[in-house]
Amino acid sequence: MVQSNLSYWEKNNFFTADVIIIGSGIVGLNAAITLKTLNPKIDVLILERGFLPSGASTKNAGFACFGSISELLEQEKLCGTAGLHQLISKRWKGLLKLRNLLGDEHISFKNHGGFELFKPIQAELASNCVAKLSHFNTLIEDIVLQKNTYVAADPKIKSFGFRDINVLIENKLEAQIDPGKMMKALLAKSAELGIKIFNNCKVEQIHTENLKVTLQTNQGTFHSKKALLATNAFIKDLLPDLAVIPGRGQVMVTSPIPNLKLKGTFHYDKGYYYFRNIDGRVLLGGGRNLDFETEKTTQFGETEIVQQELLRLLKEVILPENDFEIEYKWSGIMAFGPQLAPIIEAVKPNLFAAVRCNGMGIAIGSQTGEEAGILVFNEL
Repeated sequence: MVQSNLSYWEKNNFFTADVIIIGSGIVGLNAAITLKTLNPKIDVLILERGFLPSGASTKNAGFACFGSISELLEQEKLCGTAGLHQLISKRWKGLLKLRNLLGDEHISFKNHGGFELFKPIQAELASNCVAKLSHFNTLIEDIVLQKNTYVAADPKIKSFGFRDINVLIENKLEAQIDPGKMMKALLAKSAELGIKIFNNCKVEQIHTENLKVTLQTNQGTFHSKKALLATNAFIKDLLPDLAVIPGRGQVMVTSPIPNLKLKGTFHYDKGYYYFRNIDGRVLLGGGRNLDFETEKTTQFGETEIVQQELLRLLKEVILPENDFEIEYKWSGIMAFGPQLAPIIEAVKPNLFAAVRCNGMGIAIGSQTGEEAGILVFNEL
């Protein structure tokens, strides 16, 4: 319901801006920061539908990753070697931008390495991945400025305590962060620059006409010169024809595990499952490949088939010698599409979109936000 009891002062001071950004996640905040950095006089306002960012920015697993070998194999088939090189470059630049902007301490950046696990029944996939180590190391060498980023690491399997795993590939540069701390730091940086953020303000309709954009929300009507949609999968509510497919990620965190052996970020089954250590616990998520159609949703929640498989992995493979309880559960909404590159473009006159991070929001979100901010700035 549109708020009607607005004063003259409220309408004149809170409902207009040079640029309005919809979505206060990692992409939206980075776009706003970029605009204010380019010109501090630009009035930037962010509208967020939730109390906290509604998609995955504070609900992801906190992986500072740019692709496991099995993921890169699949991605290279879709976009070619040159396209993959460009995509990894964006991911790496995004991670560096995030670290440089906020500082490693403020995001709890920890480079413990990343590992991809393979069971004996995945022998063919494991063999293909090991055979491609040199290929992908060469592909990314000029991006990460390091040789042999990916290495075979089978001797480390025993130290982690896994069961029924016989092949392990390590990514020396993969790290982990605390997404909550990251968002707090981004919000603090935004406030420092004078960026206004209104929460619990859901955009219901957008009209572009002449030289302005009108946004109708549950809190009133806003006006701006330009508007940027940074709502990832939720953009389907406003632009249903855009090539964006939502993907829900279900996540659980165990109780503290005494003498936990895990340290690092871990990928399994082409990245559809992922887990890591956090505060002496194990965080595990994924499983949307068990039922793609059901998980193509913007509704938060969980399903029995995914929850049971996550528990089975914990008990039989990841923590076979430990007793534990599940103390936290949640879900986050990602956005995927037929192309791996994010959408960063004008979708209507004065209306822009920066969405579809394809499950790599931590890595590519900062870079996507920066590119979107520059795009909007150049059109002001």
